[in-house]
Amino acid sequence: MKILLVNPNTTQAVTDLVLRTAQAAAREGTAFEAVTGTFGPEIIGSRAENALATHGVLELVARHAAGCDAVVLAVSLDTAAWACRELLPIPVVAMTEAALHTAALLAPRFAVLTYGKRLVPVYQELVAGCGLSSRLSAVNAVDVTPQQSFTDPEFVLAEVRAAVLGLVEGGAEAVVLAGAAMAAMAHRLQPDVPVPLLDGVACAVGFAEMLATLRPPRARTGSVSGTGGRAVNGVSAELQALFMQR
Repeated sequence: MKILLVNPNTTQAVTDLVLRTAQAAAREGTAFEAVTGTFGPEIIGSRAENALATHGVLELVARHAAGCDAVVLAVSLDTAAWACRELLPIPVVAMTEAALHTAALLAPRFAVLTYGKRLVPVYQELVAGCGLSSRLSAVNAVDVTPQQSFTDPEFVLAEVRAAVLGLVEGGAEAVVLAGAAMAAMAHRLQPDVPVPLLDGVACAVGFAEMLATLRPPRARTGSVSGTGGRAVNGVSAELQALFMQR
């Protein structure tokens, strides 16, 4: 089985981190192709940057999805997930969506932790989009940047640990770490945390392997069916070809 791992951020260190996390979570025999954005934000941290990254995701899957059995979007705002599902004939799994549904299977009340308070409302909307707001204990953020995960990892780990324990104290019975730059933190912190601590990349890999094995048919009607041969201009030939499929 081959999974395409897509990071639309232009920071290669994030791709390297999520690839290591994916490989650690995967079954024997699962291989990965990990790709990094070539334009757009270094690290997505706003709605505007996320909108720009949507084009980046579509270009990456258009160029690299052929020959893969599934796609994992290694971007915590689940950028372009439904757009990719319209265009591709293989399962597309978004990392935070996968972690939220995993949390809902494990606990009646869960929380989400991310970087930067600016994105708290965005993650609340993401939870609502998954139909899970009634199960949400809280969304909180640590006051650090994703880049600090690479420049000062021990400080960031300590901040995340304290924030997670605060969410548990507030009633969360599972905690989702929402950030591609948080990949692998769940494994390190779990011994200190008395509830399940969920990494989106690991959860997404598990879902991708399951869906690739099930081989569900592609929808032929409805909002997730193919776009039906609609012309687009000013994009790569590979992306244009996906839009033109009937």
